[in-house]
Amino acid sequence: MNMISATRSRPIGATLPAISQQTWDDKYRLKAPAGEPIDLTIEDSWRRVARALAMAESDPAQWEKTFYSALEDFKFLPGGRILAGAGVSRRVTLFNCFVMGTIEDDLDAIFSHLREAALTMQHGGGIGYDFSTIRPKGALVKGVGADASGPLSFMDVWNSMCGTIMSAGTRRGAMMATMRCDHPDIEAFVSAKADKTRLRNFNLSVLVTDAFMAAVDADKDWPLVFGGEVYRTIWARDLWDQIMRANYDYADPGVIFIDRINARNNLYYCETIAATNPCGEQPMPPYAPCDLASLLLAKLVRDPFTAHAHLDEEELTALVSIAVRMLDNTIEISQFALEAQRVEAFSKRRIGLGVTGLADALAMCRLTYGSPEAAAMAARWMRLISRQAYVASIDLAKEKGGFPLFDRDAYLAGETVRNLDDDIKAAIFENGIRNALLTSIAPTGTISLFAENVSSGIEPIFDLSYLRKIRQPDNSFAEQEVEDYAVRLYREKFGADAPLPEYFVTAQTLTPADHIRMQAAVQDHVDASISKTVNCPADISFEDFKTIYMDAYRSGCKGCTTYRPNEITGSILSTTTPATTVPTALPHPAITPREEMLAGATYKLRWPESEHAFYVTINDIEEDGRRRPYEVFLNSKSMEHYAWVVALTRMISAVFRRGGDVAFVAEELKAVFDPRGGHWSEGRYVPSLVAAFGSIIERHMIDIGFLAPSEAIVAHASDERPLARTLGALCPKCSQPGLIKNDGCLTCRHCGWSKCS
Repeated sequence: MNMISATRSRPIGATLPAISQQTWDDKYRLKAPAGEPIDLTIEDSWRRVARALAMAESDPAQWEKTFYSALEDFKFLPGGRILAGAGVSRRVTLFNCFVMGTIEDDLDAIFSHLREAALTMQHGGGIGYDFSTIRPKGALVKGVGADASGPLSFMDVWNSMCGTIMSAGTRRGAMMATMRCDHPDIEAFVSAKADKTRLRNFNLSVLVTDAFMAAVDADKDWPLVFGGEVYRTIWARDLWDQIMRANYDYADPGVIFIDRINARNNLYYCETIAATNPCGEQPMPPYAPCDLASLLLAKLVRDPFTAHAHLDEEELTALVSIAVRMLDNTIEISQFALEAQRVEAFSKRRIGLGVTGLADALAMCRLTYGSPEAAAMAARWMRLISRQAYVASIDLAKEKGGFPLFDRDAYLAGETVRNLDDDIKAAIFENGIRNALLTSIAPTGTISLFAENVSSGIEPIFDLSYLRKIRQPDNSFAEQEVEDYAVRLYREKFGADAPLPEYFVTAQTLTPADHIRMQAAVQDHVDASISKTVNCPADISFEDFKTIYMDAYRSGCKGCTTYRPNEITGSILSTTTPATTVPTALPHPAITPREEMLAGATYKLRWPESEHAFYVTINDIEEDGRRRPYEVFLNSKSMEHYAWVVALTRMISAVFRRGGDVAFVAEELKAVFDPRGGHWSEGRYVPSLVAAFGSIIERHMIDIGFLAPSEAIVAHASDERPLARTLGALCPKCSQPGLIKNDGCLTCRHCGWSKCS
């Protein structure tokens, strides 16, 4: 039994940063239904997780001590679902996310998969789907005599479902949608998020094949095919430019090099991959789960910031062995929403062990993130982790047996396994292996905050320090400076005023080539894939931007995600501005007096669950030669909704009377989801009666010329203020500017809101 060295244990409130305390309390601390804490300290949470995972062992008491020693001081960080759900009485999954089943091109099957997705998200798992299997828009539906609505229309349904599940629970849903580059609807898929209101609960990725990349390189035509039929032919470079332009303009869709993923898959002989989890680090077959955890490299650096600084590789090796065992045990004790997920998990025992705090560890070793020297060191560390993970899994196979679908000859013939050291391959030949795939680099934004604000995953340090709202014991909030872990250690060692060395680089100062160099260096030693964002400056030219994806493909990466500040998603690469420059409230404009008679229109609204129709009246005023909404009324014979109808129309009218860019009102209403489900109207899914009301307001704004027909409604009126453009996109929870995107996930540094948690 391998043991790692004992380290200090810190009671909550001692030296742990406030941001870590708050993250623990919000995300991972076990509480009773009424809210009173059960985990009184972080040590209690570690003990709970260690005890739960040890229950899969024949000697639980001994392994609980070993597992606790790995968790202590954040050296080993299980995925958020494990930290929050292990050892609790609730029926939850310990897997962060799943790839769902292949969607058959049949209406009954489509809605059966929608139900499976809802059940999985209800258990706390994010999901990934390939929508390439649904026939394109306009294709004939035989036996019905109708034209197909296409995969994007069903993605809208999934998007609404996700919002419904989110509104009924406490955790934001996360979804990934993929589509093959040769699907007839691929161009519509690529441009879908140009509409600011559409598919907000999805990340999108194009499945790019080697044949397509060759066609782009050779400047050839590219056929769009479904069911063996060529629907039309386009220019490959034109489609590639559309994908690039979409990423340049609004950071979606990402690119997945799907042939490379399948060729390098250890399980190539028994599965085909066509989708990933929501953040892309786990390409998986239907119903496969993500069993994720990270090793905190910054905690293993000895003699930091000196000429003798180094990573303790002996301790890292011991920690890897324990981590593999803990992830393997997670499979044993987790709940599953679907039986197919349980079967998939147990038949292959796929795990995803990764790292976090890489950038901090490099800085502590006086290496500059993005440099060739840093890339070589990151590759060395990841190679060591990969090798030891295989050793640990082989040892587990000796003790507990290999994964059921292990085929020795086929497994050893795989492209990735062939490149392992000869002694590892010999051991697999003799003993088998417990886990089919072992390594993956997941996004770690929230658990990295929990672990003293270390750099996230293999991302660079985003900011050396920034301001964040920290909840106080009395539930009030105070603004505090949050420092990066390595920066804090440096200043503790050399003084608060000591200038930082030049190896402390941030995401704002790196070139895209620096990002790709790091991703490619680590990918060589990762079984699955890597969640990473290549942050780009706003003023990068489109031609230079396009080279990033080609560089990623030619460097051996399995995918690429970029983020450039833009008008649709906001400017998230912003440095922190002191809190005194951010107003806590904006003055209200004067209310325009009401005239005796106003022009307007009345719209009839039918809702299937109501016996009587609703009549929506919107009256306008004219200012500077332009009409704008001034007030709204909603009438019906039905008294069922009287109270909320009056409250809603009064509130909307109050907003309208203050003027300004009130288009956001319609968008907010359209985003309201009824947990009981919505209805189809005019070819689109309307998620609630309130959303239908919002659509009428939007239609009226277009009719009177207040909103252009092609103009996408902004998410919030305040997004258009100069303040937001300067400081970054506004958080949907606290309305503060400066969202950041690390590991493919938007996160608020002020209140802790995350799109992926």
